[in-house]
Amino acid sequence: SYHCHGLIPVGVSCAGVLLESHVAFHTWPTEGVIAMDLFTCGSGKLIPTLPSIQQLFGVKAAGEDSDDPMMLWSHKLRGFREGFVPGYSFDLNPLDSDLGAEILGSHNDVDIKNPIVSASETDYQTVDIYEILDPASRKLSDYYKSLEDDGSYESLHPEFYAPDLILLLDGRIQSSLHGDAPYHESIVHPAMITHPNPKRVAVIGGGEGATVREILKHSTLEKVVMIEIDGGVVNLSTKYLPEWQDCSSIAHHDGCAEWCFDDERADLRIEDALAYFNDNFGLSSRFKSSAEHEAQFDVVIMDCLDPNDDHPFAKVLYTDDGYISSLYGALTDDGILVVQVGEAAEIDDAADENGSFENRSTMIKMLDAIGFKSIHIYEESHCQFGAPWTTLIAFKDVETRKRWYRSPAAVEVDLSRRILPTKDGKTSLRYFDGATMKSYQMPSRAFEDNYCRQQDKPEECAEKVRFGNVEEVNVSSAYSPVFERHFA
Repeated sequence: SYHCHGLIPVGVSCAGVLLESHVAFHTWPTEGVIAMDLFTCGSGKLIPTLPSIQQLFGVKAAGEDSDDPMMLWSHKLRGFREGFVPGYSFDLNPLDSDLGAEILGSHNDVDIKNPIVSASETDYQTVDIYEILDPASRKLSDYYKSLEDDGSYESLHPEFYAPDLILLLDGRIQSSLHGDAPYHESIVHPAMITHPNPKRVAVIGGGEGATVREILKHSTLEKVVMIEIDGGVVNLSTKYLPEWQDCSSIAHHDGCAEWCFDDERADLRIEDALAYFNDNFGLSSRFKSSAEHEAQFDVVIMDCLDPNDDHPFAKVLYTDDGYISSLYGALTDDGILVVQVGEAAEIDDAADENGSFENRSTMIKMLDAIGFKSIHIYEESHCQFGAPWTTLIAFKDVETRKRWYRSPAAVEVDLSRRILPTKDGKTSLRYFDGATMKSYQMPSRAFEDNYCRQQDKPEECAEKVRFGNVEEVNVSSAYSPVFERHFA
C-alpha cells in the first residue's frame, strides 16, 4: 500500500509499505531537495540500487547553467543483532565493521561518497572500494576548482584536492590513497635500509601491490616474492587502484616495467603463505633435496590481517608454532622480519596479553623464544586508519640491529645510494627519510607501560631501574621497551 499528500505551499510526501519494508520520500521543489528513506527486512543489498535512485530522483533544475544534482546518503543496519542473534558477531559482518561505521553510516560529514566496488565477493573475502571526500581535510569547492583549466593553484595541483580512495576487506579498512605513502613506506624502508644489503625479500599478503612497489625502489634488490592467497584482491586492485601498483616513476632500471608486477624482479605467487613457508622453511623442508630448496630471504614482510581481527586465520598467522618457526628459518643469518601488528597501545591500556591484542603479545614471546636477538615496535600516525599504527621488526643478528640506531644523516646517505630515483632524478620516496627513521627508533611510553603491566612483571620494570642510575640491568627478553627507552 502507499499514500501521498501535497505539502504547503508546494511539494509532496509519499510513503509505501510492503510487508515489513517501506519507502518514503518528501520533496521541497523550491529548495531543490528530495529526502528519501528506504527500509527493507529482506536479504537484498541496497547499495547497488544507488545509481537507479540517483537517476530517478536526481532531477536537474531547469536552466542551462544549473548544477548537476548531488546525492548525500547513508546506510545503517537496524534491529537487534549481537546478543540477540545466536552466534552473531559485529566483527564478522562487514556492514557492522569499519565499512558500516566510518563509510556507509556517514551522511552530512562527507561531501562525496562513491562506491567504486561494492561487496565484491572473492574466493576468500568481501572487497569494497570507496571514493570519499571528507570536508575536514579537503573542500568540495577546491576539488571542483582543481578540475578546471584556469591556471589556478588548485588546477595546477589537482593531486592535493582529489577525493580519497579507501580499500576495505571484509568491512575493515586496509589501505587508502591519502595514507598510502605513510603506511607502505613505513613498513618497508626502515627494515630495508637497516639491512646492509637486502637482495631477496618476501611479502606475505599485500594484495593491493603497494608494498612490492616500495621494495622495488631499492637498487640492491634482486628478487621480491609476494605470496598472496587471494588473487581476486590483486585483480580488483589492478583495475580500480592503479596507483598502488604503478612503478612508472622508477621504470628506468634493468628489467623495469611501468606495472610493478611486470618488473622482472617481482615474483607474484597466488597461494597460501602458511603452506609456502611451512613447506619451504618448516620442519618438512628437511626432507627436500637441495635442488628443491627455496633460497632464504634477507627481509620478510608480513602485511596482512591485524592481530586482533576476529578471524581464525589471524590467530594462526600470529600464534602458530610451525608457521612462526618457518619465518625464522626463511631468513638469512642477518635477516629481518617485519610484521604490521595493528593499532598502537594507549597509555591506559591493559597489558597486551590481557587485552584485545593477546595475539600480538603471543607472537612477540614466540619470536623471542625461537631465537630472534632483538625485537622492536614502532608507530606511524599518518596511515589514515583513525589511530597510530604499529610495525614489529625482529632481528636475527645483533650486528644488523646496531644499524637501526644510525643517525638521520647516515640513513640519508644510504637512501641516496640505494633508492632508485624518478625519471627526472628526484627521490622516489614521498614520506620516508632520515628524520622519519629517527622517530621510529624509540618505542613510545605507552608500549613501555603496557609491557610493564604484564602479570609476571619483568625485572627491568622496577622503578629504581627505569628511573634510577643503575649500572647493570638484567634483561632476559629480546623485546624490552624499557631497556630501549632508558639504556639502548
